[in-house]
Amino acid sequence: MKAAIVVFPGTNRERDMAIALHRVAGVKPAMLWHRDTELPAGTDLVVLPGGFSYGDYLRCGAMAAQSPIMAAVRAHAERGGHVLGVCNGFQMLCEAGLLPGALLRNASLRFLAMDCVMRVERADTPYTRHFQRGATFRATMAHGDGNYFCDAETLAKLEGENRVVLRYEGENRNGSINAIAGICSPNARVMGLMPHPENCVDPLVGGTDGLPMFTSIAEALAPA
Repeated sequence: MKAAIVVFPGTNRERDMAIALHRVAGVKPAMLWHRDTELPAGTDLVVLPGGFSYGDYLRCGAMAAQSPIMAAVRAHAERGGHVLGVCNGFQMLCEAGLLPGALLRNASLRFLAMDCVMRVERADTPYTRHFQRGATFRATMAHGDGNYFCDAETLAKLEGENRVVLRYEGENRNGSINAIAGICSPNARVMGLMPHPENCVDPLVGGTDGLPMFTSIAEALAPA
């Protein structure tokens, strides 16, 4: 598997993501700068990591979605490539039109920095195949704009097409519609989620609840 992580001004989770991918898949991802215009040849997975790209000016992820590298990310997705967006990366995917909806201010209007529990709604995606459907796992929230919202028609489509991959279990702290924590594209190869599974891959720093996501990625994108 060949992976690339895109770094924007204000990104702060790229090394956490690189550590998670290396720990599970033995992959050393390429670090791409937002002004790059091409992905490395043979890239299988592009990751848009968390942070505060461009200081979260305008709308979170809106400026990053217009960065030069995003044209290559869109083309990669259109070719059937895999793209994972976490937290700020999820916001970018929505702003870039690769996933529907938007991430609004948290219902409490406060920044949330705490653990949460998610329930797996789909265990057949490249990102969740090592979970059981209905299983729950813990991850870290660190966002001020994680309140997922979309119009009624889009919501009906997401639910009807089984594109809600993860939901918040128990308290829905950011107020996301239908407790949505993560969604995917129709082919399930583009996925966005707000909490950080990459912070839960080591028993010494946060536990290992996030490991199945990276094990899933490694298996799904392993060379034939």
